[in-house]
Amino acid sequence: MRTMQKVCPQQTFHIISNRRRYYGGSRKEIIIMGFKSDIEIAQECTMEPITKIAEKAGIDDKYLEQYGKYKAKIDYNLLKETEGKDGKLVLVTAINPTPAGEGKTTTTVGLADGLQKLGKNVMVALREPSLGPVFGVKGGAAGGGYAQVVPMEDINLHFTGDFHAIGAANNLLAAMIDNHIYQGNALNIDPRKITWKRCVDMNDRQLRFVVDGLGGKTNGMPREDGYDITVASEIMAVLCLASDINDLKNRLARIVVGYTYGKASEQKPVTAGDLNAQGAMCALLKDALKPNLVQTLEHVPAIVHGGPFANIAHGCNSVIATKMALRLGDYAITEAGFGADLGAEKFLDIKCRMAGLKPSAVVIVATVRALKYNGGVPKADLNNENLEALEKGLPNLLKHVSNIKNVYKLPCVVAINAFPTDTKAELDLVESKCRELGVNVALSEVWAKGGEGGVKLAEEVIRLVEEPNDFTYSYELEGSIEDKLNQIVQKIYGGKRVVLTANAQKQAKELEALGYGNCPICVAKTQYSLTDDQTKLGAPTDFEVTVRNLKISAGAGFIVALTGEIMTMPGLPKVPAAERIDVDETGKISGLF
Repeated sequence: MRTMQKVCPQQTFHIISNRRRYYGGSRKEIIIMGFKSDIEIAQECTMEPITKIAEKAGIDDKYLEQYGKYKAKIDYNLLKETEGKDGKLVLVTAINPTPAGEGKTTTTVGLADGLQKLGKNVMVALREPSLGPVFGVKGGAAGGGYAQVVPMEDINLHFTGDFHAIGAANNLLAAMIDNHIYQGNALNIDPRKITWKRCVDMNDRQLRFVVDGLGGKTNGMPREDGYDITVASEIMAVLCLASDINDLKNRLARIVVGYTYGKASEQKPVTAGDLNAQGAMCALLKDALKPNLVQTLEHVPAIVHGGPFANIAHGCNSVIATKMALRLGDYAITEAGFGADLGAEKFLDIKCRMAGLKPSAVVIVATVRALKYNGGVPKADLNNENLEALEKGLPNLLKHVSNIKNVYKLPCVVAINAFPTDTKAELDLVESKCRELGVNVALSEVWAKGGEGGVKLAEEVIRLVEEPNDFTYSYELEGSIEDKLNQIVQKIYGGKRVVLTANAQKQAKELEALGYGNCPICVAKTQYSLTDDQTKLGAPTDFEVTVRNLKISAGAGFIVALTGEIMTMPGLPKVPAAERIDVDETGKISGLF
């Protein structure tokens, strides 16, 4: 998980004379300089009881299931039983992330707070952060500074147990596969062709590839196996895309777990439904399907449910969460993981297509610092004005703007997440380049000022959502898998073409022969570049993207295309941030930055 940097203006923190100490550095830098960390800001907040937040959102008490005083689940039956006109859907996305930070979720939360300042009825729908206990790092999907969702520690740790339920359902299916083979293998499953992995909400490279079932006949059939992180499990995507409990059960039944013995032409897919696993899996996920209700620092109702990483998975909050936000608010502000080439692409081409959603506007978040980084400036020199580097890095932003405006045909605004080191000349340059594409720029100061710093952005969003739009997808479902991948590479990434390895070509033919050819594509790609090479910054052209593996996520309803060195089970760094996490005798947590 990346570190997001923030602006630290004078009015927010201790008054000090050295301007260098106001810039948004890493969390470590902020701690050293005496600035308030995200957790300190969150812990100082006076939260309202979740019953009051529910009342504010118009949620009847019968649909509320409290998890303590400040968080609750919302019964999904609310959608079926509550009449009303849906609000306007606003998607927040960003440029490709860099070590200089961009602040997508922070902007999402601050925009919602800004809309509330203007008297609007607004709801937020966010992804659920992951891996807080492992890293000791607060998930980016919770926002930061004075634009956060709270209770921050709960959201980043166990929360309401959704991830545990996903892991339990995933591993139940894995256990039933191996038990079926052990008990006689009536379905003729080839242990060498099992595609279903176990999962754990932990970064642990030791578990990427394992051999299990050793130690004699009573311990099962020895076979090669492996673990994914929980958020990369197909169960997460199934939960996010399910429209109701029945749809959830049907999707679970369609999950392909492996293939039968025989020649390639004779092999048949084996599903969770063939193992009769869907009922028990659905029972484990019954409560996890209910969206979680919390609040922003300024008490805007916020639904946090599903996600989180668009570089390796679907990377969007749940369909149910988004639809609830639309039903309950006049404005529903939502976001998708990482940059517009990944998160927004999957939100628009997969989630919107499956759920019948139509966004009214899109916010694209950038920082001047990140754009200078894209222009070749080292992180240590980002505080200095550099118009030449900014102009070199701007094509990254402009590519994302063009995609939203010209490919998806949606109105959009660029939100510049402000730093005090940004100069007028730099901001003017960004504004002029965006205006050439017919897009306005709004300065966002939400990290430091909360809703007040998001009013200008909110005013532009209010204007944009009333504009007509002709929302369209970047590709049609008809056509070959390779054709659809080429559409994504050429239109969204700006590349020349996709290259399928021999293995991927074979897999594409097999998937098309099995009837999966018309599924949308979920590309697993580095978030740091428009290419599949994370070192290529800006907006490269004339490049190829290599797909090394294709697999069907039949329950989710899409094909996963793996590129580059993307791993579904990352490892920990040399010094895990978890080493800094602690809890005192009162139960107060520290070190979760």
